[in-house]
Amino acid sequence: MDKLIPIKIPLLNPNEPEVLLVSLEVELGNQVSKGEVVALIETTKSTGEITAEADGYLVGLRYQEGDTLSAGEILAYLGDSPTAKNPAFPPWALEDQPAEKAVSPQGLRITAPARELALKSGLDLETLPHGPLITRQMVQSLLAPETPLTAGDIPAGGNKLVIYGAGGHGRSLAALIRTSESFDLLGFLDDGVEPGEKVLGLTVLGGETELSKLAEDGIHLAVNGVGGIGDLGARLQVYDRLSRAGFFTPTVIHPTAFIEESAILTDGVQVFPFAYIGTEVKIGYGCIINTGSIVSHDCRLSPYVNLSPGATLAGGVTVGEGTLIGMRATVNLYVRVGSRALIGNGATVKANVPDGGVVPAGTVWPPRR
Repeated sequence: MDKLIPIKIPLLNPNEPEVLLVSLEVELGNQVSKGEVVALIETTKSTGEITAEADGYLVGLRYQEGDTLSAGEILAYLGDSPTAKNPAFPPWALEDQPAEKAVSPQGLRITAPARELALKSGLDLETLPHGPLITRQMVQSLLAPETPLTAGDIPAGGNKLVIYGAGGHGRSLAALIRTSESFDLLGFLDDGVEPGEKVLGLTVLGGETELSKLAEDGIHLAVNGVGGIGDLGARLQVYDRLSRAGFFTPTVIHPTAFIEESAILTDGVQVFPFAYIGTEVKIGYGCIINTGSIVSHDCRLSPYVNLSPGATLAGGVTVGEGTLIGMRATVNLYVRVGSRALIGNGATVKANVPDGGVVPAGTVWPPRR
């Protein structure tokens, strides 16, 4: 069997796991020398080169210029000859797939490893959301999500809490928690910020590796400070890390939010200033009810729904898991919005939106013919 050395996408920036493949400097089948630049990549803040780890030939190229990839994914391989291959590895392994399964549905943005995992697990690609880039981590969360802990799983006593994520959403949560005065906020965890750095006067304690140390010290409360706009998988990954480390994610509510007594909020919900949650509303685990959002009577929100500032849901609206509803968007009475849908800023939704549906910003759904 031919010997293959994978060429992987490096992590240029811990806060940006996705990169743009700007250019391929070597053509498929061409000979490559050790240290030679194979490709150029960039994020919004940095650029980088991918170099060959050894002499060989570029084979098994899986992506094209202009594609968006995630750190750790295999771009191609270095082989002993221009025809080197391994039937067990992608992309050759996909050649044996039926034609209708090997091709991604139109409009679906999915990385090759994510597609391979989905097909291997029998997941219908048509059910995945169209719009955001689907990564392997997102597919894994769909297949086997980590079960969130409940308050009963956490030892009694203590209100010390940390925020995982020191970006914009995490800082907003810090302001919320300080105002509510319900917790003793210790600081931030963030894998992309130097430990000891100050954010809003709070110390960055470290990254993921700090979770076990905190748990040993009896700290078991954390909130997810990763908003996940455009990358739901990153937000879900934080919940998974916290749960595996034995942390409970409590619901946090700004004192200016108004919540009717008959509303039910599950653990992990975040309710920001001036939000309104109406009668008989049920909100699932990990939802974000952002500043000035309105959730009218009898609405049902599945886990991980994100309502952006000013979003308005009329009475009886149902929203599927992982859906994002943009700023100032409105959803009409008794409409159902499917799972992992994207509703753009200022959109008006007058009819049901399917799973993975995308309603562009400022438009009316359904589109007029």
